[in-house]
Amino acid sequence: MLSTSSIKRKVGEMLAEKGVISYEVLEEAIKIVEREPESVRRRLTTVLIQDFNVNRHLLMREIAQFYAFKEVGQQDEYKSPEKIEAIREIKNSLSESVFEDLLKIKAIPYGIKGNSITIATADPTETAIYEVASRLPYKNYDIVYLPAEKVSFIISQVHEQKNEFLDLLEEMAVDVTEEVTEEEIDEALIDAEINQSMLNSLVEGMLVESVRKDVSDIHVIPVDKNHSDIYFRLDGKLQLWMSQHGIRPEALAAVVKDKTRNVDRFERDSSQDGFIQRKIDGHQIRYRVSIIPMVGADFDRKFESIVIRILDDRKVITDLEKLGLQPNARNAFEKAIRKPSGIVIITGPTGSGKSTTLVAALHSVMDPSVNVLTVEEPVEYLIKGARQLKIGDKMTFDQALRGILRHDPDIVLVGEIRDLKTAETAIKLANTGHLTFSTLHTNDAPSAVSRLYKMGVEPFLLASSVNMVMAQRLIRRLCESCKKPIENVDRQLALAVGFTEEQIKSNTFYKNVGCEKCNKGFKGRMAIHEALYFDKEIKEIIFKAGKEIDEDKVRETGIKNGMLTLRESGRQRILAGNTTIEEIIAATVEE
Repeated sequence: MLSTSSIKRKVGEMLAEKGVISYEVLEEAIKIVEREPESVRRRLTTVLIQDFNVNRHLLMREIAQFYAFKEVGQQDEYKSPEKIEAIREIKNSLSESVFEDLLKIKAIPYGIKGNSITIATADPTETAIYEVASRLPYKNYDIVYLPAEKVSFIISQVHEQKNEFLDLLEEMAVDVTEEVTEEEIDEALIDAEINQSMLNSLVEGMLVESVRKDVSDIHVIPVDKNHSDIYFRLDGKLQLWMSQHGIRPEALAAVVKDKTRNVDRFERDSSQDGFIQRKIDGHQIRYRVSIIPMVGADFDRKFESIVIRILDDRKVITDLEKLGLQPNARNAFEKAIRKPSGIVIITGPTGSGKSTTLVAALHSVMDPSVNVLTVEEPVEYLIKGARQLKIGDKMTFDQALRGILRHDPDIVLVGEIRDLKTAETAIKLANTGHLTFSTLHTNDAPSAVSRLYKMGVEPFLLASSVNMVMAQRLIRRLCESCKKPIENVDRQLALAVGFTEEQIKSNTFYKNVGCEKCNKGFKGRMAIHEALYFDKEIKEIIFKAGKEIDEDKVRETGIKNGMLTLRESGRQRILAGNTTIEEIIAATVEE
């Protein structure tokens, strides 16, 4: 009889033979598993996914085939209304505890035939599934493989997760309204309000709800002495989630501060940054908290504005395919990041998805044979396989950059080029044989070149070190369930975004409508890109620049060589039925 370690190695060797992993990675992964204490030892598959960034679906699909588990959901039938309704009916027939146990192991009832139930799971090798299956009210059961993202989609459609904190708020319905007359902050009164668990439930409920609603940021804004508004940013737009009357803004801020690491609850005159960690629905979520003092209607009150960024590592894109780059940008981007050295710069305003693109690029070029270092302030997402340097009082951003040069890097991510010193270090890394990634705040790709030049970077250094500059914006995606063709297109608006009369006549344009599945006709976001690849012609223009780099000439040459402007990229998204004319006008400037 084969031992567990023999089976583990046999599965690993099969994955290596199939090309899913290398034999070197397999040996390293087995060593990690064997070094871990038995009480907390992870499975080989978990180590491969978590520590070596192996594609979960490719790995689990091969393992499912190895153990002869059938794969389902390869077509779109798994998300059809009929399938979802059938799964919902099965779910309603099961006890709540059994269904919750299935969810914990990423498994769902997928179908019934006679006295047999089919269970779809993202990991058919999970032994706990057999114990749960034995408690189902069916004589037989069949285990099948369904990719993790498809399991998550079905769960989101059939299972309404309760927010126990908000439920508690409704049950309590505590009235804490009290006329505030004191000019000075009374800490005892604030404590009295906090001790009524309504405030704790409100903040915890807010944190849970933001994750479940796929919110990117929470804004807590004091309105007056007894009133605060809480906004959620969903698909790039702020929406009022709750208007909380009857509590002091200072009390609400104090509760958030008490839950936040690295901030002082009693400091109200300076900005502070910290973080919160919570396990929501079985997943570790980090919240980055920014607190700044602000002026309110009552000038003697010390109000503070709070913004909380939700950092959910499940949203990290590690596959370039999933970035949705259009063909022109994709080809240029792939070419730039596959070079052994040079710098790739992503540019755009805050919230345009620059970090997401860079992390995807990093994952596509990193492996255990290269040393990947990142310097970010703050760190947004944890990148497995990279050494992310910790910025703090004892090591500043500049010190970290200098330290990187002596730390034998192969690939470096510099979170943001903020000044000449940062720019020079990033350029030096790119010029000394390192592949470097960074971001910059400019309106488009050509202006990033002149921005670096105006910072003080010499043209010959720019020409020799930059592989490409890519500008990007995030736009809202139309809901596929309710979008409708526009019968009478606003001709002036279409011309304003750059369409020709012929294009207006021969193409179908769509508008947002709104349904129960979306947010006012939009669901999710996608990017538009302007990818300026530094070919010989672009390098020559920059190298020969005199007192000023000719942005227009750089742009014209880029377009001639295949670059799409942000507007043109947006027009393609409109013609594909992905978004509206209004979205592109709002996200881009005139060409």
